[in-house]
Amino acid sequence: MSLREQFGKDVLLTGWGHSRFGKLTDETLESLIVQVATEAIGNAGIEPGQIDEIYLGQFNSGMMPLAFPSSLSLQVSDQLANVPATRVENACASGSAAFQQGTKSLLAGTAKTVLVIGAEKMTQAGADVVGAALLGADYDMAGKASTTGFTGLFAEVAKHYEKRYGPVSDVLGTIAAKNHRNGVDNPYAQLRKDLGEEFCRTVSDKNPMVADPLRRTDCSPVSDGAAAVVLSLAPTGGATAPVRLAGFGQANDFLPADRRDPTAFAATRVSWQRALAMAGVGLDELDFAEVHDCFTIAELLMYEAMGLTGPGQGARAVQEGWVFKDGKLPVNVSGGLKAKGHPVGATGVSQHVVAAMQLSGTAGAMQLTNPRRAAVQNMGGVGIANYVSVLEAV
Repeated sequence: MSLREQFGKDVLLTGWGHSRFGKLTDETLESLIVQVATEAIGNAGIEPGQIDEIYLGQFNSGMMPLAFPSSLSLQVSDQLANVPATRVENACASGSAAFQQGTKSLLAGTAKTVLVIGAEKMTQAGADVVGAALLGADYDMAGKASTTGFTGLFAEVAKHYEKRYGPVSDVLGTIAAKNHRNGVDNPYAQLRKDLGEEFCRTVSDKNPMVADPLRRTDCSPVSDGAAAVVLSLAPTGGATAPVRLAGFGQANDFLPADRRDPTAFAATRVSWQRALAMAGVGLDELDFAEVHDCFTIAELLMYEAMGLTGPGQGARAVQEGWVFKDGKLPVNVSGGLKAKGHPVGATGVSQHVVAAMQLSGTAGAMQLTNPRRAAVQNMGGVGIANYVSVLEAV
């Protein structure tokens, strides 16, 4: 049973916009929001006055002085005056949280057209400020000093994984190299350079160890950027073919680390199961996936959480080529967070946008051959807040 069959409604992505990701010194949070929202509305072929609600995904947590940005999207047009606008925050999953809130407004009947935006401005803040802000998403480390920040938390995950299943350093290097290679074809990506497996696998002056066993190439960069999507109940006659939301799922895990198996990502697995069940499809019916590779160990664990391999066997998906662009389930064709960048509140919306581009045949140099169905997975914290969407071509 699909979402349409369950709720008697279609939820369609009818327009989208995406900024470049990176260190955008000439942009402000406001200019990024206005840019992508204007692009999404125009791409959908509608007027701003047709928007019924707005949801903005943004984390911030002290990285920007302005902590009340929900109405910045109204700067797009005077026609948006008095439109309800709400900021949504769920750590690095804030963008997908906003996407699901917009979806639920459509399903509840309180809106017919919703604008969802994800945006973050991070690079103007010092490394210590960014590090402390991100650690605010961890129960055990919030407010504490750390030299390795969130990298250290995922390094601990990698250490637990290695203790249980064996070394992963080389396979993490291959994942990094894959995503950097994919990022070359993404015009929005922050890092557009094919670094090669040898470089990504090797500790060097240019690729130092950040938190053993994670090297710099195992870590997504600090980024600025934004993305936006228009959600509608019916086609709007936009510039590109709409894309259907076939199913979605969310699951949250406990915050304290001692209440979670660090190698299982149990709630992530449940979010996948819920989304696939709502869509009425199996993993083998997906043509590609965009997943949350904030660190390469996260992507490796995602292969297992989604059910592509069994526990401890994620390396097989890399070694047998399943997740490469020409494999049976390409993962992070956009370059993922690893190469595309990770402006945290923007990430979930960006993932939906690049997936919609693939499914509408408008992904340019990134384009796969005739993909029909995809999954998007976004998470906040170390597998804490988990969101999955299943999208399909109309």
